[in-house]
Amino acid sequence: MKKPELLSPAGNLTKLQIALAYGADAVYASVGNFSLRQRSAKEFDLESFEEGVRLAHKSGAKFYATINGFPYNTQLDNLKKHIKTISEFGVDAFIIATPGVMKLAKEIAPNIEIHLSTQANVMNYLDAQIYHEMGASRIVAAREMSLKDAVLIKEMIPSLELEIFCHGSMCFAYSGRCLVSAVQSGRLSNRGSCANDCRFNYELYAKSPENGALFRLEEDEYGTHIMNSKDLNLSKHIERILQTGAVDSLKIEGRTKSEYYAACATKAYRMAIDDAIAGKFNPEIYAAELNTLKNRGFSDGYLIHKPYERDDTQNHTTSIEEGTHQVHAISLDGKSFKTKFKIDTKYEYEIFAPVNAVIDSVENEIGAIYKKDDNKYYVKFKKLVSTKGKEFDEIHSGNENEINLPANLPEFSFLRKEIIEGE
Repeated sequence: MKKPELLSPAGNLTKLQIALAYGADAVYASVGNFSLRQRSAKEFDLESFEEGVRLAHKSGAKFYATINGFPYNTQLDNLKKHIKTISEFGVDAFIIATPGVMKLAKEIAPNIEIHLSTQANVMNYLDAQIYHEMGASRIVAAREMSLKDAVLIKEMIPSLELEIFCHGSMCFAYSGRCLVSAVQSGRLSNRGSCANDCRFNYELYAKSPENGALFRLEEDEYGTHIMNSKDLNLSKHIERILQTGAVDSLKIEGRTKSEYYAACATKAYRMAIDDAIAGKFNPEIYAAELNTLKNRGFSDGYLIHKPYERDDTQNHTTSIEEGTHQVHAISLDGKSFKTKFKIDTKYEYEIFAPVNAVIDSVENEIGAIYKKDDNKYYVKFKKLVSTKGKEFDEIHSGNENEINLPANLPEFSFLRKEIIEGE
């Protein structure tokens, strides 16, 4: 059974380090320019982007730079400069959506691989072959492509790598060629400034052309989320996907996602891949972890089933659902934590740590770290003392004080707690 690459999002330098700590084989990111992630311009500048490439390579991971926007003529000179600049950072591949940008990248940086973006919407071996001949070493398949089609493409073009999305937000327009934001708010989705209009609730009306009467079609008192796609979750199918041998990379979507999302999704799919290879695949474990994330409800999309066979890919009730757990804190250095929600001395908090992390049990004046029957580690504080010596009764989000842990934890550990109604 072939072991595919696990590719995780790196929305900023911290999320990049978290993805690597939790088991990513490769990460992808951009600096905002010419990608579909304009918010990245606020998260990465050229200096931190170059540092991200260095950190990935130091960890033995690959770094892919997204240049998958659809540029106008007036942007082409700046695009050339951009490609040259980030190529000098030593990125391992460009993720590109258009033939013209592919050609440009080959001219400017011929030694850097090209991965064709899912925006190109490749669904068959004829299109895949054309892009491969043009220089793409990998195709990021359209989300609506089936696993059988992936297998056939691999059989027809063995030298072409295939990458598929395994988790994350799904666009109402499938592979993302959407104009809703452009129509409603002037924000161009295909140039990186999607306003997520498909997540809004809408009221539907019927109008009589005879008399102009307007009637609201009321589904419920809140209106309806008529375009709101559920999130993709292929965790239960990972073993089946690996058995085909057709998929070279499993990609986690991560636009505008949290640090905890980067950690949890990466760890869940790291475990799923490794367990499948080891012959101990257990989908309930990965589902339980992914259910801790905020989501829009989960669907296994179209890789296993054709779109017309599905009737559960939309969430018509709400644009977001709470996960089973709330993240209360994060420890970047393993010595102290910053609060994300609330920490006090009344409750115990589960420690969520990187794959194969070593945690020692301890008890002292600060608190206790211990292992319970569920084979998980927890921490309970006796007192909350900042690294500067200030003591608190409880800590809420927004408090920037770094609070001491009873003992060192692995870097990038989280403290989380199951959401129980009434607490």
